[in-house]
Amino acid sequence: MHTPLSLSILSSTLLLVGLSAQDSAEATHGKTDKDIVATAVAAGQFTTLVAAVKAADLVATLQGKGPFTVFAPTDEAFAKLGKDTLAELLKPENKKKLAAILTYHVVAGNVPAEKVVLQKELATVQGNSLAVVVDKSGVMVGSAKVVKTDIVATNGVIHVVDSVLLPPDNLVATAAKAGKFKTLLTAATAAGLADTLANGGPFTVFAPTDEAFAKLGNDTLADLLKPENKQKLADVLKYHIVAGTVKAADVVKLKEAKTLQGGAVLIKVTDGKVMIDNANVVATDVVAGNGVIHVIDAVILPR
Repeated sequence: MHTPLSLSILSSTLLLVGLSAQDSAEATHGKTDKDIVATAVAAGQFTTLVAAVKAADLVATLQGKGPFTVFAPTDEAFAKLGKDTLAELLKPENKKKLAAILTYHVVAGNVPAEKVVLQKELATVQGNSLAVVVDKSGVMVGSAKVVKTDIVATNGVIHVVDSVLLPPDNLVATAAKAGKFKTLLTAATAAGLADTLANGGPFTVFAPTDEAFAKLGNDTLADLLKPENKQKLADVLKYHIVAGTVKAADVVKLKEAKTLQGGAVLIKVTDGKVMIDNANVVATDVVAGNGVIHVIDAVILPR
């Protein structure tokens, strides 16, 4: 039985997403013999979603015990991506990327509308979180608006959204888009760390800019990039990486941080300026899907 408070929350939610209290009660308490996949098929407005789930080999997962909460984009939502983008995503070689996008729409557990609106963010199966914003215009989950709620399945619940949600880029892609870490990315590839930074983590990277690497001098940099110095280069790069996501607000509370190289960088805050060993932090909290980047103006070397 709903308490007066939960009824109030539920009524507000339904007003925001355009459902009546009666519709919600039927959806929340109704009985069904269909799992999430079968429910989506029967609804008739998730043809593209179902095709994508099949292409990503996620049918068995979403037919499993769960429970799952799925923020399901309609066919119209997928159409916003454009035919070329959608066709590219459905190619077998992009299966991993497609799976990441789809699991970014899935939350573990059964989270009905009345609980969604109480959250500030929701952790997805993909690994990143979706921000929840509730205001007079409706309910937003990430960049998508919720247009219908509480479609019950045997192993969870579906909330309908009007846009496809795209997870944040990984650390490598984020650094590449920034355009000032070309040397860092070249070094990460040469050291065999690019795949780890793209698919592992989460990590916090104190990232030297191209100008920071240039301070080492052409000869030193060329020497580090030689195949025979791969381990030395890897150690230098790992000295810039800390396990976990450590935002700027938490960095300034630390005196040191242990790196993947094994040593610890010293952290000093003076007059609001932050130094990591001998490097100045010049930009912070560049958020990626598997961590965060803080930009520094010098390459730091293991002691």
